[in-house]
Order: sequence, then structure tokens, then C-alpha cells
Amino acid sequence: MKPTSAQTPKSISSFNLEPGQVLAAKYIIIERLGIGWEGEVFLGRERSTGIERSLKLFFPQRNPGNRTVPRYAQKLHKLRGCPILVRYHHQEQIKHEDQLVTLMVSDFVEGEPLGEFLKRQPGRRLDYFQALHLLHDLALGMEPIHTRREYHGDIHDGNVIIRRSGLSFEVRLLDMYNLGRPGAATIRQDVHDMIRVFYDALGGQRFYAGHAPEIKKLCCGLKKTLIDRKFRTAGQLRHYLETMDWHTR
Repeated sequence: MKPTSAQTPKSISSFNLEPGQVLAAKYIIIERLGIGWEGEVFLGRERSTGIERSLKLFFPQRNPGNRTVPRYAQKLHKLRGCPILVRYHHQEQIKHEDQLVTLMVSDFVEGEPLGEFLKRQPGRRLDYFQALHLLHDLALGMEPIHTRREYHGDIHDGNVIIRRSGLSFEVRLLDMYNLGRPGAATIRQDVHDMIRVFYDALGGQRFYAGHAPEIKKLCCGLKKTLIDRKFRTAGQLRHYLETMDWHTR
């Protein structure tokens, strides 16, 4: 039975799907890709075509009355010209533990989460050259989103999917989070989050004191007020990276 507005959806913390299970009679589960606050994401194969898709199942308690998913899908559609984001396909509803659960189908993004990539690097961190390339690719990808006065809202190493491509990275972003109406504050939060990703990729607080002055000027000690004075949008951050002075020693 579909929950009414007076009913509280049953809380689910994991869907416990196994490889080989079939969803909506259309998708064969291959593996779980990750889990977050809103739901759980699986890699699935479309039975009719063999095409791999990303399948996100939303926890009912995070999507009451299916109000969250339409907003998310509409935002992805609005920003469909921004290559850093995944492309939305459609949504369906399935039964799980006697309640309706929304399934959102989108492109499968090849690569691996930044957090997993860092675990395989020497010292579990990037050197300056790699980290600057990563930050630049991230800012470049986010720039058209901010130009449209929109935001991502959930940039962290689990949502940053990367593949090495020569000297640079191919960067894609998963998920988004609703921080409310788009505006200067939500865009600045994206910039703060990108700087935090850069900071963590370089090893975090443990290594910060020994960083070059140019790196510290970028990180601003993670102080939001200082970051805001330098770059309020991804475009400003991208321009700074392309024109920054680097003093050899």
C-alpha cells in the first residue's frame, strides 16, 4: 500500500541487493557502487540492451511522497549541457518491504571515487602538480553550473569520480544535494567544498604546515571568509589557477 501523507515511511538503511537480482523486471544488479544519505547506488545492466546504467534507490524516509526525486531529476535535466554531471534517464517505482521505493536511472560513469584513488597513491595523497590539475578540472567542470546560477551542494571525495587522462583527470560528479534556492551562498559552498577536496587530496592537516606558499594561498587555511574574498565561483577559481604565480625554489 502506498503511504498516505499521514503515514511515516519505514526507515531503510540498506536495500541489501545481491548481484544477479532483477529490478523493475528490467535491470540486473551487477554490484553496489555506494551508499549515502539519500539512498544506495548500484551498477545494473539493462536486460533488453545490455547497456550498463547507474541505479539509485532512494530511502523512503529521505524521499517522502516522492518529492525529492522529481526536483533532483529536473535539476539534472536543466544542467544536461554540463559534462561534469551524469545524464538523467528516467525514474520508476518498485516495491521493497511492502512500500514503494523510487528508482532513478542515469548514465553509468566509469572511473573510481577520488577517495579510493587516493588510497592507492604514495602516502595516500597527490603531489602538487597532480592536485592542481585535479582542482582545475573540477573548477572547469563546475564553471558552467555556476554560470547558470545553479550549484551542486555535495562535492566530496566520494562523489568525485575520476579517470586518469594523460597529465589531467577526467572528472565527473555524482549526486547533488538540495541546499535550498540557488544563490550566492550555495555557489560559494561549492567553492569551499572544492578547496576542501584539494586540501584533503594533498594529505590534509598533517601536511599543511609544510606546503608551498602558493598552495596555502589557495587553501586559505579552509577559512570560508578568506576563500570568499578570492573566489566566489568556480569560474573565478579556474581563472586564478590559470594565472597564479608559482615561484621556483
